[in-house]
Amino acid sequence: MFPIRDHNPSQQTPWVTYALIAINVAMFLLTLPVAGGEMLWARLALYPLAVMHGELIWGLLTHMFLHGGIMHLLGNMLFLWIFGDNLEEQLGRLGFLAFYLIAGLVAAGAQIAAEPFSAIPMVGASGAIAGVMGGYLLLFPRARVDIVAIFIVFFKVFTLPAWVVLGVWLAIQIFGGWTTPGDGGGVAYWAHAGGFGAGVVLALPRFLRLGGRAFWARTQGHPPHPEAVYAPSRIPRVGR
Repeated sequence: MFPIRDHNPSQQTPWVTYALIAINVAMFLLTLPVAGGEMLWARLALYPLAVMHGELIWGLLTHMFLHGGIMHLLGNMLFLWIFGDNLEEQLGRLGFLAFYLIAGLVAAGAQIAAEPFSAIPMVGASGAIAGVMGGYLLLFPRARVDIVAIFIVFFKVFTLPAWVVLGVWLAIQIFGGWTTPGDGGGVAYWAHAGGFGAGVVLALPRFLRLGGRAFWARTQGHPPHPEAVYAPSRIPRVGR
């Protein structure tokens, strides 16, 4: 089950969101083994233990433009595509870029705090994008998000409010962080949770400028403009 789109159209072209997606895709291609990019990938990844010793500090920034595989990349870019444009519109292009990078840095710090002696490389834009999701939740808690659910023999698209989609996602990250051994590698759950929290905090000044709770009262938590309307889903039943 994963989101495919929201009903919250942006009123301007999200050039920074597009650029971030393009950079992530370009870095993925440059660091593919077939392109001879293994050494570059290893050099730019984030190593908590190294950072704790004051080494490879650039990994705090560069890791968020690397990915561990095509599905890792596609999943992150899908979330950035869905939620990034609206936050960019609210914060402005430079403001959104700063927001994204700071959220990614805080996410990295959260993961290092959770696993300071880990020598396992950490890569991915997930922490920064989690920040985008946190900011989106604060500003548009009741924006409608379309979810694809994959059942045994068919697919179904249904719509949920953003607070449900993003709240469940955050709960999964916290649960995963508490139950997953710290030295096993895999998903950087605390980076996701830390990035999400950073996103809420970083979006708070914009939320307050919009009126805070008065903004929620005016919009009922929905986007402050007409929502997008899509044709009913006609995803056919697929046998397996």
